[in-house]
Amino acid sequence: MFINKVVIFGCLLITAGVQAESAGPELGRPASAEMIRNWNLNVFPNGGGLPEGRGSVNDGQKVYLQYCQSCHGVDGSGGSAEELAGAQHNLTDNPPDKTIGNYWPYATTLFDFIRRSMPMDRPGILDNNKVYAVSAYLLYLNGIIKKQAVMDADSLAKIVMPNRYGFINFNPYRK
Repeated sequence: MFINKVVIFGCLLITAGVQAESAGPELGRPASAEMIRNWNLNVFPNGGGLPEGRGSVNDGQKVYLQYCQSCHGVDGSGGSAEELAGAQHNLTDNPPDKTIGNYWPYATTLFDFIRRSMPMDRPGILDNNKVYAVSAYLLYLNGIIKKQAVMDADSLAKIVMPNRYGFINFNPYRK
């Protein structure tokens, strides 16, 4: 008798859950095939997964002025969002500055982050050429590349960031 009540109660919960799921708040919209394709890009520290495209420091400055400066300030100095360049303090200072030049270990993750997350109010609107360009501009502002540099999958992957070896390399599967 007790088992029958448990089974019936369980069936009622499952049925209620199915009904509640279909009567959800109807927020958002279904992901399109293009949206999923844009999200389904894995960029690795060694450059694996970087897409085709290229961008110069000069083009990146234009992209930065249009899409980034309103939050990150003039030349990445900070604003309503974090500073990206011009660190005044080391990572061991209190407080530390965590800019691209003194914190990020890989330039490829900079590209990946910008591509997926920026600009904050419209993530994903920058095409690959614009992402390469603004990455180049930010690397230039941090003194990592020269003004005439052009970034693409090959050149971006070859950059050794100043803090490349500043993190503990933890891999529990390494023997």
